[in-house]
Amino acid sequence: MSQPITVDARGHRCPTPTLRLRRALETAEIGACVRLLADDPMARIDVPLFVREAGHKLIEAGETDAGLSFLVRKLSSPLPDDAPAPA
Repeated sequence: MSQPITVDARGHRCPTPTLRLRRALETAEIGACVRLLADDPMARIDVPLFVREAGHKLIEAGETDAGLSFLVRKLSSPLPDDAPAPA
């Protein structure tokens, strides 16, 4: 497995960490992992919620000396805004 893409959003308040994670996942290949580093306590709530709603998988979430760390696997590509949702 290749190294995860790292997104360092420490020093930024929500929703910026989640937005940076979303942007990284949009450009990543399906199956790629993205590690988000954040230090805003709201990321504990916002990131898992975003990951679930976006259809990806939260592999791990934890704390480090520098803050919070989330490892997310991209499972799908987002639908275009004008595409119908699958039935």
